[in-house]
Amino acid sequence: MSSEPISSATVGGTGHLDGLCLDHVELYVEDLDAKVGHWVDSYGFTVVGTAGSPEEGFRSAALRQGRITMVLTEGISDEHPASVYVLGHGDGVAAIALRTDDVAAAHAEAVGRGARSLAEAAGHQGGGVLATATVGAFGDLTHPLVEREASDTAGLPAGFRPVEHAEAPDRGVGLLEIDHFAVCVNIGELDPTVRFYQEVLGFAEIFEERIAVGTQAMLSKVVQSPSGEITFTIIQPDPSADAGQIDEFLKNHDGAGIQHIAFSSDDAPRTVRTLSEREVGFLKTPAAYYELLGRRLSLKKHSLDELRELNLLVDEDHGGQLFQIFTRSTHARRTLFFEVIERIGAETFGSSNIKALYEAVEVERQREIGLPR
Repeated sequence: MSSEPISSATVGGTGHLDGLCLDHVELYVEDLDAKVGHWVDSYGFTVVGTAGSPEEGFRSAALRQGRITMVLTEGISDEHPASVYVLGHGDGVAAIALRTDDVAAAHAEAVGRGARSLAEAAGHQGGGVLATATVGAFGDLTHPLVEREASDTAGLPAGFRPVEHAEAPDRGVGLLEIDHFAVCVNIGELDPTVRFYQEVLGFAEIFEERIAVGTQAMLSKVVQSPSGEITFTIIQPDPSADAGQIDEFLKNHDGAGIQHIAFSSDDAPRTVRTLSEREVGFLKTPAAYYELLGRRLSLKKHSLDELRELNLLVDEDHGGQLFQIFTRSTHARRTLFFEVIERIGAETFGSSNIKALYEAVEVERQREIGLPR
């Protein structure tokens, strides 16, 4: 296993793409009502908007917690992109919308740098969104570009109707924002995907890693937007190793896609306890991990007993420490899952944690398919 933090000084200026921020994430789902119920009951999100109609061929709900806005969309007509996506991939992340101060200029700049234009810049009236456009990313993931009124940084996506309700109660979950997205790509696609984010959207590569677990291995590079608000961990199977969990994701998902979304918390143990009480399942960490932990580092927060009890991992880099854990996948194809992460100054991901997380997913994968562990 080798890792290499990379200086953030490699960030390049790209005009109107410099200040890209995360606006919202859209998942295409087979059963909107069931998924909304899951995100509300299990993860503590609040429904803040709706969109669509039978005539438009889709139904959507916007949900929010902290600075996170998740859009769930169900295709009603067979021709709607959500219907086509779910048929090919099952439920999954279809769009990651990026906010910019000038959609027309950002779209033109991205296309000029090699992006595929999927929708030209178009103005909107009402609701706080001034304009949108869309470019393609890896696989069939898209990046809608969103321009908002200055006072509407937490507004709804274009076309959504607000849901009138009292102030959302504090459900104690404590999810704050999206820390990063993990992406699985096919062999040979890692470097081209990294170059896309560097050359087209002006991201910088900040970390790279090779993780080996037994006879399996994966290659990973991390890219981050100039604003520091959007991070993609891009993962490819190592072609020199045996097939493993990344290959399985690519097979079950039918190509490249988002493997997991990491949600940040300022108190990971509290968040994990609350989510567990709401019947969110988490992966187990090998016991040996905690036997060695005390020799590896001195905890800046939380106790070793608490981490062991909750299966939380801790690691550190040059900036500080981080605590993290994966949820068990409830996806029918065992593809998409989620992560809770708390950072205390840490800027990357920690080599020991990445290996332990890989091992935890591998144990779960073998349990699912009935292999000896």
